[in-house]
Amino acid sequence: MVPGFSGSGPLHWQTRWQEKLPTSRRVDQKDWDDPEREPWAERLADLVNGCDRPVVLVAHSLGVPTVLNALEMMNRQPAGAFLVAPPDLDNAELLTPRMLAFGPYPRQPLAFPSLVIASRNDPYCGYQHSEDLAKTWNALLLDAGEAGHINTEAGYGPWPEGTMAFAQFLRNLPG
Repeated sequence: MVPGFSGSGPLHWQTRWQEKLPTSRRVDQKDWDDPEREPWAERLADLVNGCDRPVVLVAHSLGVPTVLNALEMMNRQPAGAFLVAPPDLDNAELLTPRMLAFGPYPRQPLAFPSLVIASRNDPYCGYQHSEDLAKTWNALLLDAGEAGHINTEAGYGPWPEGTMAFAQFLRNLPG
């Protein structure tokens, strides 16, 4: 689990999923409210590098660029990435300078299966931008409708539709 800004609190879908998935782990950042690109990426890469089983990354919001920034530091390729509500790292009106520093996003296809889930009314990223990112990364795109930022504040604590999408994503992974 790769949370974004503020760390996905106790009612967030990532926390709930982590509690139900016995093999899941959460990358713990030093300071969830003061994001730093390199330290966040390094912590994720260290966690992945310490795993002895295939890794599927489940990222939300600022966790998405954290995943992409950590890839070159990983000594193994993820089996897949489930990328929810990526923020628009090109829009200074939507994000703080610390968040914008997580960009720019890489503009080449990812070397592993990935799924981007995007909302039509995400306050941190327009749907068209998410659609463009998914195309660039050769990722599948799932339209979540008008789901805000797909977080607790938008009403997505349990998020059963996300659970079903994640289960389908896992079933379709090779191997």
